Amino acid sequence: MKSTSNCDDTRELMPDLAAGLTAATPEVKAHLDSCAECAGKLEAFRQTMSLLDEWQAPEPSPYFDVRLMARLREESAKQPAGWLHWLRKPALAASFALLMVVSVTLVRMNTGKSGSTASAPPVAVALQTPAEPGTAVGDLQALEKNQNLYSDFDVLDDLEVQQDVTANP
Repeated sequence: MKSTSNCDDTRELMPDLAAGLTAATPEVKAHLDSCAECAGKLEAFRQTMSLLDEWQAPEPSPYFDVRLMARLREESAKQPAGWLHWLRKPALAASFALLMVVSVTLVRMNTGKSGSTASAPPVAVALQTPAEPGTAVGDLQALEKNQNLYSDFDVLDDLEVQQDVTANP
């Protein structure tokens, strides 16, 4: 009965054993003697390594270097020259990022101030200078100042009902 942990351990060592980089320990040798499957795989590894040792890379064509240099010259001629070429895309991205940061900062500053003039329309800002009471501008300023009072009409309705009750007992 063979142990799968021994097989797994031996399989991890097989590339190094086949290449001759490490020597087999007595446990690995004993396992290879007792396990035909692992011994067969090690032999297959060794045959593959010997084939790779015999293989030689083909020599490139004698005109390879000439054609490569010509192609490099063609490609470098296609690219726009100058320092703006490499600056154009990163500069555009950086300017968009800066624009986003400024926009978010301005929006947060405006929404962070409640009741500030930053969110008021320009006409309301101009109307903040005091005007004489009784004029149209003065009346509008008084309405704006007392906006919370005038927005609750239920209180005014109750006042009218109470006045009618007191006038007609």
